[in-house]
Amino acid sequence: MYNTLLALFLFSPPAGAGGQAPNPLIQIVPLVLIFVVFYFFMIRPQQKKQKDREKVLDSLKRGDKVVTIGGAHGTVAGIDTEKKTVLVQVSDTTKIKFDRTAIANIEKQDAGDKLTTKE
Repeated sequence: MYNTLLALFLFSPPAGAGGQAPNPLIQIVPLVLIFVVFYFFMIRPQQKKQKDREKVLDSLKRGDKVVTIGGAHGTVAGIDTEKKTVLVQVSDTTKIKFDRTAIANIEKQDAGDKLTTKE
C-alpha cells in the first residue's frame, strides 16, 4: 500500500516493477494539474476582472468623474455609443475625446463629503 501511494505521488513505477513501462495516465496527471492551477489562479480571475470592467464602462454616464489610462482627470461631457468614444472635460474650456476603453476608472465620491485643506 505504501509503495503504491509513493509511486502515485512521485510518478515513478513501484520498486519491483523492473523494466515495465509507466502508466500513461500517471504521465498525464501533472499536465492536467498544471492546467487546472493556471485556470483557477490566472485565467478565471482575469475573465472576472474583464467582466467587471465592462460593467463599469457600460454604466458610464454624463457627469461622472473619470481618470484615463494616461492619467488625465476630468468629467464626462458626452458619450458616443456608435463610435465608442467619450468626450471628457478636463478644464472649463478644454474637452478631449477619448476611446471608451481609455477610461481607467470612475472616481466614486460620496455626496456631502468634501475635501478640506489643512492650514
